Amino acid sequence: VQLQASGGGLVQAGGSLRLSCAASGLTFSSYAVGWFRQAPGKEREFVAAIRRGGFTYYADSKKGRFTISRDNAKNTVALQMNSLKPEDTAVYYCAADQSIIMSSITLAQYYDHWAQGTLVTVSS
Repeated sequence: VQLQASGGGLVQAGGSLRLSCAASGLTFSSYAVGWFRQAPGKEREFVAAIRRGGFTYYADSKKGRFTISRDNAKNTVALQMNSLKPEDTAVYYCAADQSIIMSSITLAQYYDHWAQGTLVTVSS
């Protein structure tokens, strides 16, 4: 089982980036997938998640700016990030779990599979 996160880069404040999480060795449609991020000197925090049925969750500060979506045919999950701010600078990780329950979907410790992160840098 392998997850790969991609799409990070350098963008100016107000810009957009689209991150992608690709899976091999598992069928994404059977998994809940979450995005988390970790800024330097800070703890990893929840960004967004999508359940098997497509229901989505967002951290309050990301609602309206970030959109998570899945493409089961391509076995990928995307995170569209708009109106980026310098405080969005972080390493972004995607994670997947097949049996995570709704009440735990925002909690990193309940995800079994993790991708290496992709760095997002937002300049002011």
